[in-house]
Amino acid sequence: MEMITVQQAEDIILSQANDFGREYIAYDHALGRILDEDLIADRDLPAFDRPTVDGIAIRYNAYEKGIRSFSIKAVQSAGEPSVPIDSETECIEIMTGAALDASLDTIIRYEDLSINNGIASITIDIKKGQNIHLKGRDKKEGEVLVKAHQVITPAIIGIAASIGKTTIAVKKYPKIIIISTGDEMVSPESIPSPYQLRRSNGVTIQSVLKNFHIETDTLHLNDDYEAIKKELSRCIHEYDVLLMSGGVSMGKFDYLPQVCEELGVEKLFHKIKQRPGKPFWFGKNQHNKLVFAFPGNPVSVFMCLHRYFIPWLEKSLEISGNSSQFAVLQNDIEVPFSLQYFVQVKLGTNQLGQLTAESVHTNGSGDFSHLADTNAFMELPLEKDSFKKGEVYKIWKYND
Repeated sequence: MEMITVQQAEDIILSQANDFGREYIAYDHALGRILDEDLIADRDLPAFDRPTVDGIAIRYNAYEKGIRSFSIKAVQSAGEPSVPIDSETECIEIMTGAALDASLDTIIRYEDLSINNGIASITIDIKKGQNIHLKGRDKKEGEVLVKAHQVITPAIIGIAASIGKTTIAVKKYPKIIIISTGDEMVSPESIPSPYQLRRSNGVTIQSVLKNFHIETDTLHLNDDYEAIKKELSRCIHEYDVLLMSGGVSMGKFDYLPQVCEELGVEKLFHKIKQRPGKPFWFGKNQHNKLVFAFPGNPVSVFMCLHRYFIPWLEKSLEISGNSSQFAVLQNDIEVPFSLQYFVQVKLGTNQLGQLTAESVHTNGSGDFSHLADTNAFMELPLEKDSFKKGEVYKIWKYND
C-alpha cells in the first residue's frame, strides 16, 4: 500500500467516527463536556411581568386621566407575592425583578419621582408599559434554550440551573490510552545518558486531551517484541482508542505495524504524503477499536494529533461549529520536497481583522522548541512548492 494524501487520510479517519453513548452528570461538574440533550424552558422566561428598575408601579389609564400623584399602598420586593392596587389613585413601590400584579402596567423610576408623606408624584412624561420585562418575552415554556452538541460553558451551566436541570446528559468519552515506545526514552524525572531522551510525547498528548476534559491512561513500552505484543493485546481489549508514538518508521526495532496486524488490527493506511508525520500508521480491529500510531518525533505527534485525531474526536462527539480556519501568510516559503508541508506559524490579526500567520523556521520534525511560541500549523497544498506572502491557507490551531 503506497503513501496516501492528507485528504485521503482525513477521509479514512473521519469514516471511523464513533458514538460512545451518553451519561448523566451533575450540572456543576459538566463544564467543558459536550451537551447531549436540548435544554428546554420549564416555564415562561421571565415567569412573570417584572420591573427592570426600582420605582413605582401604576395603572397607565390613571396617568391618561391627568392623575400625577399617587398614594403608596405598599412596598414590594423581589421574591414576594405580587400586591394589587384597589384604586387607580394608588401605586406600589416596587423593586427590580419583583412580580408585577395584573392591576399594574407601567413603572416609573425613583429618579423621575418625588416622594413626600407617602405620596409619589411623577415629574416626567411617561409611556404605557415602560420599564417592564414582560412574561415569556425571552422564551416560552417548552422552547429550546440551548441546543445539544456544544461544549458546556459557564453560561450554559447558569441556564441549566435556572430551569432546575441539575442532572445533564453529556456525550460519553472514548476510553483512551496513550502509549510511548522506545528503549532510548526515559522518564521525565530521570537524568538521560548522552544517548537517551526524556519522554515527552505521552505527557503532551495527555495535556491536549485535558483541554477536552478527557482523562487518559499512559504506558511506556520498550523495544521488546513479545512484551509489546502482550501489552497491546491487553490495551486493545480494554480501551476504545490507542494513541501511540514511535515504532512506526522503517527502523529495525519499529515493531508496531507488525504487532498490530498479528493482533487483528487491520491497517487502514501507513504513510501520508506529508511533513512532518509521514510514517503515521492507522488501523482498527473487528470491534472498531482504533489505533493511531504516530511517528516518534514530538512535532510529528503534535501535528498528527491536531490535524487528524482531534477532528475525529470532534466528529465522534458531534461537536457542532468547529469548522476549518484560514489565515493570510505573512512571508514567502519555498518547500524543497514533494510532500504536503505543515509549517509552524505564529498567528496575529491585521487591520482588516483577518487572521495572519507568520511562519517560523525550524530544523525539522525533531525540533519541538518552537511549539511553545507558535499557535498553529499552516497546511500548504501538495500541488505547489512556492508560497507567497498574502496567500491564504488552512490552519490547525494549538496552544489556544
